[in-house]
Amino acid sequence: MKKLTSMADLEGVRRSLKEQRLEAERQEKIKAAELKKLQDEANLFKKLVSDVTPLPNTNLKIHELEKPAPIARQRELDDEAVLWESISDEMDVERFLETDDKLSYRRNGVGVEALKKLRKGQWVIQAQIDLHGLRSDEARTAVGEFLRSSVKHDIRCVRIIHGKGLGSIGKEPVLKEKVKRWLVQKDEVLAFCQAPPRDGGAGALLVILKARQ
Repeated sequence: MKKLTSMADLEGVRRSLKEQRLEAERQEKIKAAELKKLQDEANLFKKLVSDVTPLPNTNLKIHELEKPAPIARQRELDDEAVLWESISDEMDVERFLETDDKLSYRRNGVGVEALKKLRKGQWVIQAQIDLHGLRSDEARTAVGEFLRSSVKHDIRCVRIIHGKGLGSIGKEPVLKEKVKRWLVQKDEVLAFCQAPPRDGGAGALLVILKARQ
């Protein structure tokens, strides 16, 4: 089973995206500099021959300088959207959950059987993330990156370990409730439920993700 840890693999994804963006920007600057150099040389030549009367030439064809290819900005923005997810911590998630002891969730169009199999642990967990030790904002970013990376690799079932809150102030499972709110707002998520005892119980969620497009 492939595992993506809380920050190590995710940090690698973020670093890779940043390097790709920087390389694209570097190539754009190089092309822009070459274009400027050609334009400067053309202007200098025009200045040197400004007093010369050109011979008529009906076969003259002017070639436009090739412009540098634009960078796919929208694709970069989509990739970097994982750095800060525009999802709310204040959403009332309870109205989206199934009224069962697992507080399950399934998006419209997802069959009941798929959720039943998830509750019974019949889906194969292909990747997981452990949020222990992360602050709320760090966990939100990590979850967003993890979900997006999983969909890109066509991973359909994952486990999110949010913990039971035993180490937090007041022994309250802060991340547990926030993770549910985040997942309900994510397009990648088709369904989720509390993990069976053997897979983490109340300290984890099993999530079904949409197939890669």
